[in-house]
This record gives sequence, structure tokens and C-alpha cells, in this order.
Amino acid sequence: MIVEQSATTLEVGIDNLLNSAKADYVKRYGSDVNSDVAKKMIGQFNDGFVVKSGSKYVKIMCGNGGTPGGSCWGFVVKEDTPKFKKGDILKPAGWNKPATNAPRGNVLDGNYEIHWTGPVYLS
Repeated sequence: MIVEQSATTLEVGIDNLLNSAKADYVKRYGSDVNSDVAKKMIGQFNDGFVVKSGSKYVKIMCGNGGTPGGSCWGFVVKEDTPKFKKGDILKPAGWNKPATNAPRGNVLDGNYEIHWTGPVYLS
């Protein structure tokens, strides 16, 4: 899903990012979106996000099986660095570490692609 909205703050940008991931998750159900199972799964997915601010990054975790924060979903850069801009989206390299090879978009600039599974792989 393409996130077109730009944002003036990280909080708004992260909200745009998560709302688009949630919409992409709903889209995966297609015509079954109104089934009881789909409604339960969508509710668990939407409620499973946990956002934690660290010293360099905002860490986004997503629940597994309805447990909030079950796995690392992605990171957002908090401040400009020599390699990254504030708002850059990074894939996780592990539970506490982002992949620092390249950003997957920027929550402040908008116009990036996001999937319900997390930031997209590089082409």
C-alpha cells in the first residue's frame, strides 16, 4: 500500500504508517472481511501494535496471536544522522536492531510503500 500523506511530526507520520499497515491487513481478506474469523484477526492485528521510543529510533512491535508487541515490525529514525534523515523507516535486523543498509521510506515525506508485514524489501 502506498502512503501518500506527509506529516509534520513523527507521531503523525507513525500514525499514518500504522493506519496504512492496518488497511493493508484488511485488504488481504478481500470479500471475507466481514466473517467472524476475519473480524477477530483484524481486531487482534490492530490492537497488537506497540510503539516504543528509544534514544535513536522509535521501535514498532506487532503482536503474534493477539499478544501486543510479539515481534519487531520496524524502526523509525528519531533525529538526522550522517546516514539517515529524521523519519526514515528501517526494517528490523533483529529484535533490538534496525537494518542500516537503506531506508524504506520516510514518515515525514510520505510517498512510500508499506505492507501489513512491515517495511518493504529493497528492490
